[in-house]
Amino acid sequence: MAATMNRILLVLFIYTTTTLNLKINAEVIDDFKEELFIKPLPSGHVYFHFQFTTTWEADFENPKSFEHYRLFPKSLGHVLTTYKVQELHLSQTQGLWRHDKWGYPVSSAPPGAELWVWFQPSIKSLDDTWSELVNAVSGHFCTSLNFLDSKSTAAPRWSFRPHGVASDGYSSFSKFIRYGALPREIVCTENLTPWKKLLPCNTKVGFGTLFKAIKLYDANYHSLGLDVRPVCRDSDCKRTSIELSQSLSVVFDPTVKNNDHQDWSLKKILGDVLSSRCPLASSSKIFVDTTSNIPKSIFTLSPDPDSVETVTRGGEKRQYAVYDVGLQTAEGRVLNLGAKYDNPVQYNDIIPPPIYAQRYITGYGLEQGGVTCVIYNNLDTNLTVIYMETLPWFTRLYFKSLTIVNQNKQVHPYKVHYIPGKDRSRSYHLELVFRLRANSVTKISYKFERAFLKWTEYPPDANHGFYINSAVISTVLPTACNYTSTPQSSSCIESSFQDKSENFFLRIHTETLLVSLPTPDFSMPYNVICLACTVVAIAFGSIHNLTTRRFIKLDPSKKKGLLAKIKAIFIKEKNTKSDEVSEKETDKENETEKDE
Repeated sequence: MAATMNRILLVLFIYTTTTLNLKINAEVIDDFKEELFIKPLPSGHVYFHFQFTTTWEADFENPKSFEHYRLFPKSLGHVLTTYKVQELHLSQTQGLWRHDKWGYPVSSAPPGAELWVWFQPSIKSLDDTWSELVNAVSGHFCTSLNFLDSKSTAAPRWSFRPHGVASDGYSSFSKFIRYGALPREIVCTENLTPWKKLLPCNTKVGFGTLFKAIKLYDANYHSLGLDVRPVCRDSDCKRTSIELSQSLSVVFDPTVKNNDHQDWSLKKILGDVLSSRCPLASSSKIFVDTTSNIPKSIFTLSPDPDSVETVTRGGEKRQYAVYDVGLQTAEGRVLNLGAKYDNPVQYNDIIPPPIYAQRYITGYGLEQGGVTCVIYNNLDTNLTVIYMETLPWFTRLYFKSLTIVNQNKQVHPYKVHYIPGKDRSRSYHLELVFRLRANSVTKISYKFERAFLKWTEYPPDANHGFYINSAVISTVLPTACNYTSTPQSSSCIESSFQDKSENFFLRIHTETLLVSLPTPDFSMPYNVICLACTVVAIAFGSIHNLTTRRFIKLDPSKKKGLLAKIKAIFIKEKNTKSDEVSEKETDKENETEKDE
């Protein structure tokens, strides 16, 4: 009877659990896609971009939609709802993307860590919420974002508009956005581990199996990205969904180990092959840019692609080889995608992209200095750009020294947004809107004064210098030349094949700068301390010994203690041995005299 009751209870439990799971899965509607974009670069490098996109039919304004999770990470969803986040964009980058040689990446990111967030209008205390959010994100991704305080935070007015669905009234106010960057942040395996744990399949199956830290951090460029934003659920955009985009970009140089040959494969570059696809992904594809094979083939892919797509985007025609990982790894097969080049790489002049920039420090000495940014426009049309700078408070910007010169002519900006810095409490923030002339070079320059820091404000390696954030340049291109970014409507790479846009938004980041400040000789206090302590020890020790020692007269007739007796025995034995040695030497001398 008891066994029968246990069976009945077990059946009821299984039925209830199954029904509940089916009900939850019916309520939770989400989709996951994994993609890999590979592009051989004219400099001999190879660009790998992993894109993981999760779309969840939930709404930020409806907290109940965040009660049940399936593919969307629950830990991240808790952060978004707790701090009322509308959009979140995080990048962690090691290295510098070289636009003049590599073109444009799928997603641009500056060296170090960068975080910019749009908050919901219902938020009450934005600065307090920002402070709590950066601490939560810092712990979530093992970064130093907790250092993004008021001294390194800005509210951009034009450079960082919402990427997702937003009303006109909401996006026109910069009071809902906060931006911060840490150019000195080092990216390593402790940042990769929490990032890949957010993937639905983790690193067990799918593209996650290719994430070998020893290989990824041996690259010339490495960037982790995470973007959360609301997107339209249908064409009418009456309802919105939440899109989570995780990206990993790496640039390798296979010519170093292949004797000037650009040959590459997944096994050689990433240290493993693909043996399966993520079963939770609705699409798992690899896209290889084979445009350089037109009109003459210079490399051969192995194995053959499942299909070849010819795409015309923004007036530029490109060709892609498409691999379906599900088909390639069916029946226990493995996929080791690779390319074999006919000849060694030839380093010729590289056609530069439509627009790129270079930035550097000017001046000499440790009192005053300057910054110059040179922007190149290689198009036949004028371009309107937004230029943004954020400088730390200890580089005191002279706004009157700001100049914009194009072809030896002064350029007057259309709009200027400038917030002066304040010592130890606020950074300098500058945004300019101006026009780049066609086929010209525009130079932006200004001067600053180096501040004196307190000796407690210097880092342990004070003589290394202090970093300045990258400048951000935003514009809209009339062509898609060297353009690989995804369209505004979706973060999937495959969606760019159907992009019929005529204008393409572009954001690029310049180099970070290293500034030397007046630094005291930190070894001098050490020398003074050592010298002072030595003198005090010698002088004080002698005086203290003389003034505190007690002199006691000893009576020779007084009986000695046990310790004194033991010492006397050893002294006596030593004297006896020395006497015996001296007697032997005397006898030898006497015998020698007799013989003579």
